[in-house]
Amino acid sequence: METTISETVPRPPAIEVRRLTKDYPLAGGRQRLRAVDDLSFTVAAGQIYGLLGPNGSGKSTTLKALLGLLVPTAGECLLAGVRGADPAAHRLLGYLPEAPYFPRFVSGRELLRFHARLCGLPKDGRDELIAALLARVGLSSAADRRIGSYSKGMLQRIGLAQALLADPPILILDEPTAGVDPVGAADIARLIAEEKARGKTVLLCSHLLSQIEEVCDRVAILHRGRLLAEGSLDELLGRDERPALVVDGLAEPDLAALRSWLAARGGVLQGVERPATRLDRFFLDTLDRAEREATAERGGR
Repeated sequence: METTISETVPRPPAIEVRRLTKDYPLAGGRQRLRAVDDLSFTVAAGQIYGLLGPNGSGKSTTLKALLGLLVPTAGECLLAGVRGADPAAHRLLGYLPEAPYFPRFVSGRELLRFHARLCGLPKDGRDELIAALLARVGLSSAADRRIGSYSKGMLQRIGLAQALLADPPILILDEPTAGVDPVGAADIARLIAEEKARGKTVLLCSHLLSQIEEVCDRVAILHRGRLLAEGSLDELLGRDERPALVVDGLAEPDLAALRSWLAARGGVLQGVERPATRLDRFFLDTLDRAEREATAERGGR
C-alpha cells in the first residue's frame, strides 16, 4: 500500500510560540521594559486554549506578536507553521480585539459587506452568509442600525461576526465577552464551542475564569511576561486531598460520632468525593505564589 506525503509528514501545531521575548524602550531610551520573557507554548489544531494573566502580564504583547503587529526582540510566533508576520498567516486568522473600533456611520450589515470584500469572498451567496452570521451573533434585528448606536456588547457581537466571516481555521479572541450581559456571554461561549466542533482552533483571552473553565481544553497563566503554569484543566487543578463524605441516615445526635465508627451508627455512605479546585482559586494562588517568590528574591539581593 502506498504511503502519501500527508501520512508521513505531521501537521504543524495551529499556534506555536517559541521563546518569545519582547522589550520596550522606556523614557530616555537607556532602560527597557521586558513585557514578555522567553515564553513558549503550543496550541494543537482543534483546541480551545485560554491565555490568562493579570493586567500587564504580557497577554496583549503576545497576541500582537502572533498577529504580526510587532517585531519580537527574540523568538518567533507561528500559525500553522507560518510566521505571524507573513501575509499568508493572516489568511488563516480571524481576530476580535478587546475593544473593537468600527466606523460609526455604517450599519452592521454594511460593515460585514465591506469586510467580505476585503476578504475576497465571492459575491454570490455573500448576503446570505452575512445574514446567517448576524443571526448567529444575535444582531438580526439591529443589522441595519448604524454602529454608532450599538452598545458595547453589540460591538463585541459584530466584531465576532467579522472574525468569523471568512471561515478561518484559527480564531484569536481577546476578551470576547467584555461588556456583554450574562445571556450574551453564554451565547458567545456557545458560539466558541460550535467553532471548536467545526474543527477550528481558538486562542481565547478572558478575565471571566468561569468561562475559561467551561470551554477551554488547555490554559496558560502569565505573570510579568513569564509562563507560570500551562496544561489541561485536569492537569492544573487536580484533586483536593481532603475527602468529602456524602452520608444518609444519621440523626442529629449521631453526627458527633461520625469521626469514629460511621457504619456502627447506622449511616449510609453514599460516596467519597475529592472536589476539584476551581480555576479562579488556582489562578489567584499561582499569582500569589509568584509574587511571594519575587519578593523573597528581591529581599535576598
